[in-house]
Amino acid sequence: MATSLAQKSEAASAAGDTRFFTIMALLMSAVIVGGFTLQLAFGRSSFDVPWPYHVHGVIFMGWIALYLAQHFSIARGNIALHASLGKLAYLWVPAMVAAGTMIMIVVARRTGGPFFFHVSEFLWSNTMLVWCFGGLAFWALRKRRYTGWHRRLMLCAMAILTGPGLGRILPLPLMIPHSWTITTLATMIFPLIGIVADWRRDGRVHPAYFWGLGIYAGVFALGMVIAHTGFGMDVTLALIDGTPGAERPIEPFMPPDFSM
Repeated sequence: MATSLAQKSEAASAAGDTRFFTIMALLMSAVIVGGFTLQLAFGRSSFDVPWPYHVHGVIFMGWIALYLAQHFSIARGNIALHASLGKLAYLWVPAMVAAGTMIMIVVARRTGGPFFFHVSEFLWSNTMLVWCFGGLAFWALRKRRYTGWHRRLMLCAMAILTGPGLGRILPLPLMIPHSWTITTLATMIFPLIGIVADWRRDGRVHPAYFWGLGIYAGVFALGMVIAHTGFGMDVTLALIDGTPGAERPIEPFMPPDFSM
């Protein structure tokens, strides 16, 4: 009898765990898609951009579809489909890193990045965080047999990608000169929600969160430091030299004709 009750309790806990991570996947995906949709609705974004933007968009939105499909497949108990999609992720993650790196360079040279971000912070920190996503996502894939690690590391990786969505929802022009820092810190709320959920459910926090969130925070801090070193600034200035991106101030600024 005791064994039967324990098994039922374990099954209920696993089901609740799956439900939590599925909800978090939906929430993070909604933030990303919602941010871009909001800017399109206000006419602040357009599809009339060079081809690298479209390649980046297809790859990144494809990842969101894959990420959601992974959660829905496991929620429905379709382990075979989940495993097959996991193999696809091994190819998709490097494509994400490559496309993300490409778009940072293209944006920096084309516009210098959003006016409310420091150009060097935008270039260095953003690019390093894309690579951080790739590292955490690959680690999560390698830990796929250890569900606790796999789910939490992937959540930390996905939280990094919510930055562009949150950046299009938050009133970042009003947060100059700390817009980039605020945006990044805001993305960390998703792993923090996971930490609270662990503590409330189990009375302890899974170590995957400490590793995932710790690496994320460390890479962000390192990127910010490098961005403001002489080396970091020299690389940024050399990259945008002679391009439209060099025509804007390196520091975040408020355009004279801008209105919220």
